Amino acid sequence: MSTDKTSTSLDKDPGKSPGGNGADGKASLGKIPAPVDAPAAADGAVTAVDPRLLVREQGFAGYLSEFGRKMRAGDLGSVPVIVGLLIICFVFQSLNSNFLSAENLSNISVAMVGTGMIAVGIVFVLLLGEIDLSVGSVSGVSGAIFAVLSVTHGMNEWQAVVIAIASGAVIGAIHGFFFARVGAPAFAVTLAGLLFWLGFMLQVLGSNGTINLDSDGLVSQLTTYYFSDVAAAYGLAVVAVVVFFLTSFLENRRREAAGVPSRPVSETVLRTAVLAVVAFAAAFMFNQYKGLPLALVIFLLVLVGTDFVLRRTTYGRKVFALGGSVEASRRAGINVTLIRVSVFSIAGTFAAIGGLFIASKIAAANQGAGTGDLLMNAIAAAVIGGTSLFGGRGRTWNALLGVMVITSIQYGLALEGIETPTQYMITGGVLLATVVIDSVTRKTQKTAGRA
Repeated sequence: MSTDKTSTSLDKDPGKSPGGNGADGKASLGKIPAPVDAPAAADGAVTAVDPRLLVREQGFAGYLSEFGRKMRAGDLGSVPVIVGLLIICFVFQSLNSNFLSAENLSNISVAMVGTGMIAVGIVFVLLLGEIDLSVGSVSGVSGAIFAVLSVTHGMNEWQAVVIAIASGAVIGAIHGFFFARVGAPAFAVTLAGLLFWLGFMLQVLGSNGTINLDSDGLVSQLTTYYFSDVAAAYGLAVVAVVVFFLTSFLENRRREAAGVPSRPVSETVLRTAVLAVVAFAAAFMFNQYKGLPLALVIFLLVLVGTDFVLRRTTYGRKVFALGGSVEASRRAGINVTLIRVSVFSIAGTFAAIGGLFIASKIAAANQGAGTGDLLMNAIAAAVIGGTSLFGGRGRTWNALLGVMVITSIQYGLALEGIETPTQYMITGGVLLATVVIDSVTRKTQKTAGRA
């Protein structure tokens, strides 16, 4: 179509002309329109102020006003779960002085890793606003495949581990295919997967139903190996503090150079100091027992890596965008099907990794793996930690906070000799309270115009 025809077409509807001059409504194709002054702000309008600018201008007093604004707007962040952890520690320590002992805290840090790994995958799925009910069974399949390959057939343990984890990734991709490509609801697909893979696990284990692992093998040592040298725990604390400070400081420098609001150095120093207190206190505690657990080190590395993927990569931004609005993401050119399939594959991968840690903890793969309250605890850990059930909000660090709450409750009740039924009821109550807080928070944010 020629330019003349285009101009004529546009002249017929001057109100829709992208290049109209505003006087006679005619289009001016190929010309740059004159700049238009921004309209004056309406009387009584409040100009949004970046929180970092507020802190920069008012100092630490700005934190209080900003914190109050967030609370009023329903932006609670991790505040509820941190307060909950403090309450749990206070209550159980008052009931039993052994709760905060080095041995008990070290045992909690190791026991929570298996469920925590599964919860990391659940966080990815929840960010889409979906759910995966198969992760418990997939974790059991992973442990069974590893045990059969390494123990029954004598395969090299490293190869068996790779195959077991890859099987979880493939299973997750299959679920994602039926959900994203076929269009079946994720709830129904993964519920079917829960039953199918549970039966598959029983088939793989055979009539015996239990395969004991080599106590000195690779997988067994995931939860039994400790870095006994005191320098290991303190060294990790130093590395964590230094890396956090440098990354925060350099990021602020880049933002300043780009003319973008950034946090003041005082805030970076304060955050680093808080992290240092927590890190060195944990290191001191671990060194009072057996040392730094290998399982916890691996879990922390996974959290750092997955948090980087979600917050610093294009893929992570696409996951968040898809959780916010599927249609908007599709119109923005995001391959919705690919992202959905990949997220469910990630969930399957971390379910398989968690299954290996669980098998390591009990030194066996058996018919009870992946059953019981594992699925409930993994989902509850992600939600209690702060990941929204409605999609678009959460971080993988939420899995750490949530699983700490659940495991602490379990160990605290066990120290008091409280039976499993009561533990289920208390954990269910905590989960319900978290979901209610999440729902109320969303309503508050909508009222405040932040959602």
